[in-house]
Amino acid sequence: MIKKKEQIHNMIMRIKFVYSEPRWSIIKAIGEDTKGTNEIYEKIKEEGLEMPRSTLYYHLSSLSDAGIIEMAGYREEGGGAPEKLWKLRVKKICADLISGKITEE
Repeated sequence: MIKKKEQIHNMIMRIKFVYSEPRWSIIKAIGEDTKGTNEIYEKIKEEGLEMPRSTLYYHLSSLSDAGIIEMAGYREEGGGAPEKLWKLRVKKICADLISGKITEE
C-alpha cells in the first residue's frame, strides 16, 4: 500500500509542478507539435504572459528535467546559434484509483 501512496504522491507533485502559469503556458504553446524556443516565446506573449527569455529558458530546462518535454533537435537559420526545438514527452498522466497504477502517455 505504501508504494501506491508514494506513486500517487509523486503524480500529485508532478501535476503541481507543471500547473504553474508559466509552465502550463509553455506546455500549451508546444501542444501536439514540435516548436522552437522563439515560437514558444512568441506564443506565450500572444497569450498575455510576459517573461524574460532567461525565465523561459529556466522553465524549459525544468520541464525537460522533469521529463515532461524533450529537446527534439535544432533549427539553424541566419548563421546565428542554432535554436532548440521542443516537443512534449508526456501528454497525459493518468491514475487508476483502484489499482493505484500511474501511467503516462
